[in-house]
Amino acid sequence: LEEGKVKERRPFLASECNELPKAEKWRRQIIGEISKKVAQIQNAGLGEFRIRDLNDEINKLLREKGHWEYRIKELGGPDYARIGPKMLDHEGKEVPGNRGYKYFGAAKDLPGVRELFEKEPLPPPRKTRAELMKDIDAEYYGYRDEDDGILEPLEQEHEKKVIAEAVEKWKMEREARLARGEEEEEENIYAVHEEESDEEGGKEREGEDGQQKFIAHVPVPTQQEIEEALVRRKKMELLQKYASETLLAQSEEAKTLLGL
Repeated sequence: LEEGKVKERRPFLASECNELPKAEKWRRQIIGEISKKVAQIQNAGLGEFRIRDLNDEINKLLREKGHWEYRIKELGGPDYARIGPKMLDHEGKEVPGNRGYKYFGAAKDLPGVRELFEKEPLPPPRKTRAELMKDIDAEYYGYRDEDDGILEPLEQEHEKKVIAEAVEKWKMEREARLARGEEEEEENIYAVHEEESDEEGGKEREGEDGQQKFIAHVPVPTQQEIEEALVRRKKMELLQKYASETLLAQSEEAKTLLGL
């Protein structure tokens, strides 16, 4: 005071400053303080508590710097948030999920903080539907279960056992019916009923031994017709294999003219 110089204190709120040069001055002052504290926090021998305090102070000054930069923009100055250097911000490291608070220097190696920066292994990429369908084949649906050589013998053994049990049960029931004198005529499972033959417009025909024969409900080709169809198919395959397209076209045209 004797020298006539009064040290002006930085306003607590940036909104209290209405002069652009002073706002620029306070911003530079804050940047200087941040630089000093970032240099101090690089010393890991300061102790855990001192390092944590310094880190908190740096984050507080960074937030204050942001307030002053916003005020400078309101007063018509440059937009430092967009064009200003980011060196101080890049020295800090944010914890994933905790945006805004950064760790500087030795604070990044504090117990409990180092684990936060360890990246979790990425989950395996999910397969697309097309990739899943590539692995689906006949074996997926169980069509190759008998190829292992184990299942088929087990099924045969179980089939023999079931058949033996069914035969034994049938014999016991038959003996019981005979004992009671209730013998019944066995049903002929190969018989063709009159209703079915009438619907198809056919008649039941009996063989020499008196047994009824099967009636085909669909047209069955004869052996000669089958051989002719095989010969025609073989001719077409040979023509397609050795004949040119022009020859094939001429052959088709000739067949059309002849009405074949």
